[in-house]
Amino acid sequence: MSNTIYIGYEFKVSPLQPAVEILIAELGYAGFESFVENQDGVTAYIQKGEWHQDILKHIQILNSEEFEITYKFNEIEQTNWNAEWEKNFKPIMVDNQVTVRAPFHDEPQTKYDLIIEPKMSFGTGHHETTHMMIQHILKNDFTDKSVLDMGCGTGVLAILAEKVGAKSVDAIDIDNWCYINSLENVDRNNCTRISVYEGDVTLLYERTYDIIIANINRNILLSDISAYAGCLNENGLLFLSGFYQDDILTIEAECNKYTLNLKDKIQRNDWVALTFNI
Repeated sequence: MSNTIYIGYEFKVSPLQPAVEILIAELGYAGFESFVENQDGVTAYIQKGEWHQDILKHIQILNSEEFEITYKFNEIEQTNWNAEWEKNFKPIMVDNQVTVRAPFHDEPQTKYDLIIEPKMSFGTGHHETTHMMIQHILKNDFTDKSVLDMGCGTGVLAILAEKVGAKSVDAIDIDNWCYINSLENVDRNNCTRISVYEGDVTLLYERTYDIIIANINRNILLSDISAYAGCLNENGLLFLSGFYQDDILTIEAECNKYTLNLKDKIQRNDWVALTFNI
């Protein structure tokens, strides 16, 4: 990766929250691979080969009247990604039960200790969607369940699923970097019941699960809900996140087509995470 040329966007944001969190999520879906938060906003990086002139066209928050966001961008070569995120990655705690931290942070006193080295992958627990998915996992019984973490990113949710008792976990991501990063984090957390795969929903053929976790984005979820429903065992649970409060009716309508019924909702700022059962 050392010779890869990146485009770096420096965003100045006011007020910072929740705008920075929303901006990072939307940029991640657009193809940006790494983010460094600072006191003025966030710097986001994307490989030059993935960049195009209209890369920000569908970043909705840039058109929001609630926030003032300005930016500039330039080419960057040979960025030391580890040094960048180590300067900014702070541990987080969820419901006083789960800590998500980097290897260089002190060991916490919480029940579940997740050691994540995110590099360029999405999913450290800092974003609302990952935070809420962790909350859903804590609220439900994973004992001896078969689990799918679709769009696994860093593998953080798959790792937690094993730690709360899942008998087997498949972690899948279409991005090669996420696949490699998940393998590293699974090993780092001494997990033995997680299988990591690189690919998309086509890998689900003839697989079944008791619980499916999908923290992706609205359009991919709408496309893949039918596949998830076909893979769920009787009385199975489907956790969905990566979309806004305004998207709930659309997501719920698609789920209802496949006898998936809304069971629970968690909301943080404008983001939501839903649980459906079949």
